[in-house]
Amino acid sequence: MTDRLVLASRSPIRAQLLRNAGLEIAVDSVSVDEENIRASLLAEAASPRDIADTLAEMKARRGADRNPDALVIGCDQVLDHGGTVLSKPANQSDARAQLIRLSGSRHKLLSAIVIHGQGKPLWRHVGQATLTMRPLSEDYVRDYVSRNWESVRDSVGCYKLEEEGVRLFSRIEGDYFTVLGLPLLDLLSYLVLRGTLST
Repeated sequence: MTDRLVLASRSPIRAQLLRNAGLEIAVDSVSVDEENIRASLLAEAASPRDIADTLAEMKARRGADRNPDALVIGCDQVLDHGGTVLSKPANQSDARAQLIRLSGSRHKLLSAIVIHGQGKPLWRHVGQATLTMRPLSEDYVRDYVSRNWESVRDSVGCYKLEEEGVRLFSRIEGDYFTVLGLPLLDLLSYLVLRGTLST
């Protein structure tokens, strides 16, 4: 690799996916005011896709300000339920309400990546997966949230497919890595084309 790679994300799963793929990355967790930015974009009637892309770019730019010599990877994931953007649950009650809302219906996960380097965005991609949730009983939702809260509290949609959350779904259309929040295959293809990675 000729480029230094920095992941501007707090997500341990994203860092793990990149390292498992053989990338040497540094992690520089950045913070942006996601709630206010999201609210502002929604007030301007921005699409869920544009919200994910904008937040990913802002994180990449913030990380690049602190790492000007690196390729900085910014990511964000948005859940689109019939045009309504759902955020991470604030508490267990909020998580239960979100799952009841999603029960028996389809929703989309939009996972955005922006790579920032040389003072500008160099590459961007928004992956999409469509998930169909089984009809869930209120008793199961209550018990599921109670059992899994510590793991899913920072997950949009209140689930992780790599854990018990996979039981919530009857169908998933799209890339598994996109569901995990990082369209890894598209990112690796860009890094190979750029010459950062060899094959």
